[in-house]
Amino acid sequence: MALKSFVEVEPESHFPLENLPYGVFKPEPGSLPRPGVAIGEYVLDLSEIAFAGLFDGPLLSNSDCFNQPNLNKFVGLGRPAWKEARVTLQKLLSATEPTLRDNTDLRLIALLPMEKVQMLLPVAIGDYTDFFASMHHAKNCGTLFRGPENPINLNWFHLPIAYHGRASSIVVSGTDIIRPRGQGHPTGNSAPYFGPSRKLDFELEMAAIVGPGNELGTTIDVNDAANHIFGLVLMNDWSARDIQAWEYVPLGPFLGKSFGTTISPWIVTLDALEPFACEVPKQNPSPLTYLVEKTSRNYDISLEVLIKPSGQADSCVVTRSNFNHLYWTITQQLAHHTINGCNLRPGDMFGTGTISGPEPESYGCLLELTWNGQNPLSLGGTTRTFLEDGDEVTFFGYCQGNGYKVGFGRCSGKIVPSPQ
Repeated sequence: MALKSFVEVEPESHFPLENLPYGVFKPEPGSLPRPGVAIGEYVLDLSEIAFAGLFDGPLLSNSDCFNQPNLNKFVGLGRPAWKEARVTLQKLLSATEPTLRDNTDLRLIALLPMEKVQMLLPVAIGDYTDFFASMHHAKNCGTLFRGPENPINLNWFHLPIAYHGRASSIVVSGTDIIRPRGQGHPTGNSAPYFGPSRKLDFELEMAAIVGPGNELGTTIDVNDAANHIFGLVLMNDWSARDIQAWEYVPLGPFLGKSFGTTISPWIVTLDALEPFACEVPKQNPSPLTYLVEKTSRNYDISLEVLIKPSGQADSCVVTRSNFNHLYWTITQQLAHHTINGCNLRPGDMFGTGTISGPEPESYGCLLELTWNGQNPLSLGGTTRTFLEDGDEVTFFGYCQGNGYKVGFGRCSGKIVPSPQ
C-alpha cells in the first residue's frame, strides 16, 4: 500500500513518498543552485528546510551539506546520514505530520512546482568510468564485429570490463547533443573519412553515484560496496559508431564517446530501490574471491527508450529492457574499480554499460536494434538505422510497487547538426 503525503501524488508519478530522489536546481534563472528532493510534481528546497532547523538529527543538525551548489558533501557523509535525511523527509512530507503541512509561509518558499525550476547536474562529477556489464550486449557486439564463433572474450567472464570516460562532457537531461565530427574507416585505398558522424547512436545505461570514497592505495570490499553507492541515475552514453570503430584499437573508446553523455537529474537512492532488489544471473565461472558477494543483488527497474524523429509530433518506443539483465552487479563493479588501489571520491560516477536483454525488442542501442544498419527501424512513417539531426531520444525507468512507482523521471537529448 502506498504511503500518503500531504502533497498530491498521482498513482503514475515517478516521485511518491517512497522515492524522494535527490537533485540540484535553480528556482529562477539568476538564483543560486541548491539541493532538493522530488515529491509528486514539486521540488522540496532542502536549503530552506535546513534553514528552518527541520533537519534536527545528530548527523545533520549542524551540517551545511544542504547549503551547497551540489550534493557532493551530502553523499560523502555516508549511509547513516542518508538514512537520517530519508526518515526526516518522509515524516515531514507525510499526510499526518503538521510541521510543514500547516506552515503556509514555509510551504510557499520550500515547495516549488517542478515545471518552474531549472534542473542541473546533481553532483560535481570528478571522474567517470563506463563498464560493459550486460552479457547480451557483449554477445551482440562481439557477433557483429568478430563473428558468432567466439563473440565474448574470455576475460569478460572473469572481471567487469570498463574504460575511463570524460567527465567534462556529462550533461543533464534536456541538453542538446551536437553531432560529433571525426575520422571514420577509409574506403578502399582512400584516406580516412573526416566529417560529421554518419552512425550516431544512443546507449541505454544507468549509472551509480559514488558516496564515501577510499584512500589511494586502499580497496573497498565487495560486501561493503553498497555503503559507498549513494544511488542511480539514467544515463545515455551517446556513441558515434563510425568514429569508435576506426579509433578503438588498441586503446579503446575516445572521440566516439567523449562528445557527450546525458544523465537524468534525479538520483534515486539505494534505500528507495531496496524493495525492488532481485536475483542476479548465474555467474559461470564463479568469479575470483574478491568479487564473490555474500548477497548478490540487481534491481527490477523497467527501462524504456523512445525516439521522436525530426519533424514528427509523436515519439515511438524502440526498446524495453530491465536493469536486472546486468551480469556484473554495481557492487562488483565498484569493488573491482578499487582492487588496484584506485581511489574513488564522492560524486564520482560509473555507468553500467548498455543494458540489453535477450530478445531483439530489449536491445539497448541502435547498433543492435538495426544490426549495424542492416535492418532499419520503422518509426511512425519513417525509418532509422542511426540517429539523424533533429531526432530526440528519451529514456524512462521505474520500479513498480503496490499502488506506486519509484521512478527516475526522464533522460532526454536532441541531436543538433555538427558545426560547419
